Amino acid sequence: MNKAMHKASYGAIGKSGVVTALGAMSGTSLDGVDAAVLRSDGHEITSFGTSRYRSYTTQERQVIAAGFGKWSGPEVAAAAEVVETAHRELLAGFDKIDLIGFHGQTLAHAPRVQGTLQVGDGAALAEALGRPVVWDFRSADVELGGEGAPLAPFFHHACARYVGLDAPVAFLNLGGVGNLTWVDPRVARPEQEGALLAFDTGPANAPLNDLMQARRGEYFDEGGRLAAQGRVEQGALELFLAEPYFARIPPKSLDRNDFAEMVALVGELSDADAAATLTAMCAAGVAEAMQHCPAPPARVLVTGGGRLNPVLMRMLEVSLDCPVMPVEEVGLDGDMLEAQAFAYLAVRVARGLPTSCPGTTGVRAAVGGGTVSLPSAHGG
Repeated sequence: MNKAMHKASYGAIGKSGVVTALGAMSGTSLDGVDAAVLRSDGHEITSFGTSRYRSYTTQERQVIAAGFGKWSGPEVAAAAEVVETAHRELLAGFDKIDLIGFHGQTLAHAPRVQGTLQVGDGAALAEALGRPVVWDFRSADVELGGEGAPLAPFFHHACARYVGLDAPVAFLNLGGVGNLTWVDPRVARPEQEGALLAFDTGPANAPLNDLMQARRGEYFDEGGRLAAQGRVEQGALELFLAEPYFARIPPKSLDRNDFAEMVALVGELSDADAAATLTAMCAAGVAEAMQHCPAPPARVLVTGGGRLNPVLMRMLEVSLDCPVMPVEEVGLDGDMLEAQAFAYLAVRVARGLPTSCPGTTGVRAAVGGGTVSLPSAHGG
């Protein structure tokens, strides 16, 4: 982490006022890199800006996937190079940016054992782009006993207040792994008691994507078309729900491969039945998760790729006791919400504000993660 400065100020960032931040996210679904701009003072969202997307090539996906579950070695180095190159190419197309929030790519996540690993060098990115880069968001949380995930909840709290919600709501992100944020927007600050509860619900798209890749050479079940042709194998679903993870009290988090055996559970099924069963497993994990909410949410707002799967959305509607809808219904962008989250969190890190708390990651006290790296021309 050379060229790193903690809690640094740079140019327009200062100590107060609204700044323009660019956030980037590369998720475990391995579709590509999202980048999005927002303006914030670190507390409230002022406005959302432009966004862009860069897909990974087949070869790039393979290189990153080869690093999953590894903590070091040539596969990790190769994955890091792909991640840095993709981000550099995408982020260079934005101008009038005060700072960048760079999440990197999670390759391994075992907070209770080895920690968490996101590859990509934020200091090198700061040099390449000539802008301060906030990165390594998760390590400080893990070091203080937290799960290091999920990190979007503080942003979800700001979103709920931005769109004017006045009752508890749940944000459900269905990427490679599912995660839920229960938000009470009536509580003014996200770190205050009663504002947030967040945790991973279980696997979401990752096992289904892996199945589609292995059996059909496709990256995902587009529009849920394959699952729609199948029937759910109840025995496999019951075995899945018997996993001890679901009985654990949150906060709690998962690695992308923690439920890799799900694909084995459907190994003898037809393609359509396997897809339907894996989709049902995702929905069932969410239904189990809702039991942990401090109070019933008025609605569930779905973000991430899962919201585009009508079969999964129907399963959620049937199994949950409140309205389920994509976040677009309240004027948010479900494709870019995670990238926007890391733009928002970057401002908070630069301002010395917390980015996680006991209710979101189980960390012992509210903590501000992240490192700020300045380009050498400005950071010395």
